[in-house]
Amino acid sequence: MTQTKQVIGRFAPSPSGPLHFGSLVAAIGSYLIAKSTGGKWLVRIEDIDPPREVAGAADVILRQLEAFGFEWDGEVLYQSTRLERYAEVLNDLKQQDLVYACDCTRKQIFAQREDRIYTNVCADKNLAANENSDVAWRMRHGSGKYSFNDHIQGHCQFDQSIYDEDFIIKRKDGLIAYQLAVVVDDIDQGINQVVRGLDILDSTPRQLRLYEALGATPPEYYHLPLALDKNGDKLCKQHGAKAIESENASELLVRALEFLSYPTTPDLKYLSPQDILSNSKLRI
Repeated sequence: MTQTKQVIGRFAPSPSGPLHFGSLVAAIGSYLIAKSTGGKWLVRIEDIDPPREVAGAADVILRQLEAFGFEWDGEVLYQSTRLERYAEVLNDLKQQDLVYACDCTRKQIFAQREDRIYTNVCADKNLAANENSDVAWRMRHGSGKYSFNDHIQGHCQFDQSIYDEDFIIKRKDGLIAYQLAVVVDDIDQGINQVVRGLDILDSTPRQLRLYEALGATPPEYYHLPLALDKNGDKLCKQHGAKAIESENASELLVRALEFLSYPTTPDLKYLSPQDILSNSKLRI
């Protein structure tokens, strides 16, 4: 008898402000898709970009999730506690010559191509660099196409320039880039189901390259539609998206379900947030 591996999903907000409706859509989508198969749902705070973080936002986010009825499995993981782990992985990649130092400025990169795709000009420079050097570290692109099948968007294939670009995994300012941190965390936490917004879709080929380099199996991907503002732009904290209000939790949960084309009933909004989530099965 074949035993199905337990699903482990996650919700990984950055503490750049409280959760808004778009965040709620990602949270409820990832939660219900994982829970519909009896899986686990983890919460990770992606706090490795201090210039973008708002003091106290991480605690606000966790309190919002609780007020909206979400129950996560295990302890919350904070990326800021994992800097040594990221440095270890980066050093391993250096030893394998899978990364290289790059001293290009944004102005130089923008001048190379109109679409601002980096042309890998530092790949063969062999720049001498140490921890104090003013350089970024780039991952060498692989030979694969890194297309993938998304459970919502279908088969995803991108322009060749995305596959051929050597991308940053450690920034010039010394901060670990999102691409490396998210893959290392997902591997170490055993994440095998990633449900997130459509705005992250074109990051997936780079992350697949990292899975390949680290000898790990990629997760299953679900990229949800984006909630937009009245101007047609993605709802986001940087554009002043309104924080979700705990006193309207049930109504907002129903709105998020309807946004995801989940069939609802008029009386659903009168249930508690916990009951709405426990009675919902979202399969995509």
